Amino acid sequence: MPVERDESLRMACFAALDVLRAQYGDELPLRDGLDRGFAFRGGRVPFFSHMKGIFRASAQRGPAALAVLTSWRSPYADAAVDDGFLYAYRSGDNMADNRSLRSAFELAVPIVYLVGTRVGFYEANYPFYVIGDDPSTQMVKLAPGAMVGPLDEREPVPLLDEVSRRYATREVKVRLHQGRFRAIVLPAYAGRCAICRLKEVRLLDAAHITGDAFDDGAAAVTNGLSLCTIHHRAFDEDLVGVSPDYRVRVAPKLLDEEDGPMLDLLKQFHDTPLNMPTRSRHRPDRERLAVRYERFRSA
Repeated sequence: MPVERDESLRMACFAALDVLRAQYGDELPLRDGLDRGFAFRGGRVPFFSHMKGIFRASAQRGPAALAVLTSWRSPYADAAVDDGFLYAYRSGDNMADNRSLRSAFELAVPIVYLVGTRVGFYEANYPFYVIGDDPSTQMVKLAPGAMVGPLDEREPVPLLDEVSRRYATREVKVRLHQGRFRAIVLPAYAGRCAICRLKEVRLLDAAHITGDAFDDGAAAVTNGLSLCTIHHRAFDEDLVGVSPDYRVRVAPKLLDEEDGPMLDLLKQFHDTPLNMPTRSRHRPDRERLAVRYERFRSA
């Protein structure tokens, strides 16, 4: 007799997460978000457990886990590798949670990988698959899959090609890094753009001064600027710069152009002071700014 895979429940879970992501973006709040769970066959099913990282819902009929969770201050040694993420078993011998994780591997069922970005907020990554199980190290390997098919009939599938899996894993790593970086940078600037002072959090990003592709591109507050979407793009393209004395500069070629109100949004902040964090230890690193500013001037 085939083992139950809880496919209908998993699809209901993914569909509910789609709705939350449409409402909140990639970073999902616990309050009035993940805490509500999702509707399934006349009841509500939790997305995860507050008490443990490996979750199998009581509404499930099959043995495989529905979700795994990593807190933003996780006690476990999760680590990213080229083609996925290592996830630790729950402490203890022959735990039911660990068996549910092994079942997810054996049945090749899709799960949700929830990663904490800050207190009360998580990124939901799905579909994910358990693609490896190593009892000797008490670790499994998680890897992203894909949703395929028409929007109203999407189905989760694993990525069997190693190149595709590596590419998808890299995309998740970048998003998770940016999510956690954003979670430390934006509060330092009181949730405002450092240039135009816009205070709509959904339109704010954490911009790296030294890019994370470089060895010294640390995910530190002093290596970040809270910028609205348009100023972030302009900063990345060296159309806007920030000098080591914390003054905003606009590229001369833009100052000489006349192209309507959107361009004026950039030009009006030329030679204005940067909106600084209130705590001096959170202010942008002057040496990093100096290097970045030279790139802006050269461009």
